[in-house]
Amino acid sequence: MGWFSWFYYKEDEKLNPQKDRDDSHRKQPHLTAPSNPQKDRDDSHRKQPHLTAPSNPQKDRDDSHRKQPHLTSPSNPQKDRDDSHRKQPHLTAPSNPQKDRDDSHRKQPHLTAPSNISRLSSGADRVKTRSTNSSKREFLGIKDKPDVQIAAHTFTFRELAAATNNFRPESFIGEGEFGRVYKGQLPSGQVVAVKQLDRNGLQGNREFLAEVLMHSLLHHPNLVNLIGYCVDGDQRLLVYEFMPLGSLEDHLHDLPPDKEPLDWNTRMTIASGAAKGLEHLHDKANPPVIYRNFKSSNILLKENFFPKLSDFGLAKLGPTGDKSHVSTRVMGTYGYCAPEYAMTGQLTVKSDVYSFGVVFLELITGRKAFDSTKPQGEQNLVAWATV
Repeated sequence: MGWFSWFYYKEDEKLNPQKDRDDSHRKQPHLTAPSNPQKDRDDSHRKQPHLTAPSNPQKDRDDSHRKQPHLTSPSNPQKDRDDSHRKQPHLTAPSNPQKDRDDSHRKQPHLTAPSNISRLSSGADRVKTRSTNSSKREFLGIKDKPDVQIAAHTFTFRELAAATNNFRPESFIGEGEFGRVYKGQLPSGQVVAVKQLDRNGLQGNREFLAEVLMHSLLHHPNLVNLIGYCVDGDQRLLVYEFMPLGSLEDHLHDLPPDKEPLDWNTRMTIASGAAKGLEHLHDKANPPVIYRNFKSSNILLKENFFPKLSDFGLAKLGPTGDKSHVSTRVMGTYGYCAPEYAMTGQLTVKSDVYSFGVVFLELITGRKAFDSTKPQGEQNLVAWATV
């Protein structure tokens, strides 16, 4: 550069100071201005991002509660009920008498009723009993007699098994249409006869029920006394007074050599007593009862050959009003059954009278009502006697 140019450059610096500052600003490095603490803090607050202060849990909860909108948390019924119970004042619900009584019953201690009240049956029990008795009466045709009560004692099968030594052979005393008969002794010391229903036999639950109810209706010295019965599972048993001399059949037919036949007076005494029992059924009972099973094996003998009629499983109530007969299926034992009943199924008290005549012939002749060992024309006793 010549001296003229250098002089001109210096003069230009003196005349243009703004340009010098701009050039200086472009050429010189950036220098930090002297620190101003107050201004730095203000600028720092405006420029720097927001920083979270150290956590203060209690303060955070308070601030959050003041600043944030209320948000409903997911429903928790049990927690809501607990919180509601703690926070809300106690409110009395409108009265509900039925609910109050139920709650009171659950909350109060159990009180024991007096013993005489606890023994009383409920109304439901009485209704059920009346319904059961009603169905039984209707089944037997005695629904118009509301005063009928079953007075016989109820036994368990275990009690009767103990009374008969578990039905051992040495306790066995006979067998009939109903089933086997065993001798037993009750805890009271009373000797009894226990009849066990044969489930495969000729008689079933219907005859068992008829037997129990008929004995509840009928009471006479010449009728066997029913002491009790047992309905335990599929077991059906009847308990009678014990008749030590067995049945009339035992003293009339197939006698062992060492056994004496009945004398004439004894035979007539037995016939008279059996007729009295039959008379009670026909004339004294109301309504009349048709025995339908009168035969020598059903006439049991007490001491001194006192006779009693037994086995009322086939008994039917006789006709009432202007009815002359009862229509029913033919039941009974061949040889004792009245021929008009066997042919038509029409049952009357005369059917029993016919059977009584057959037994009377047995007493007189000593022959069986029907004996298959006899010749063809002599097997039926009535046919043989009327020849």
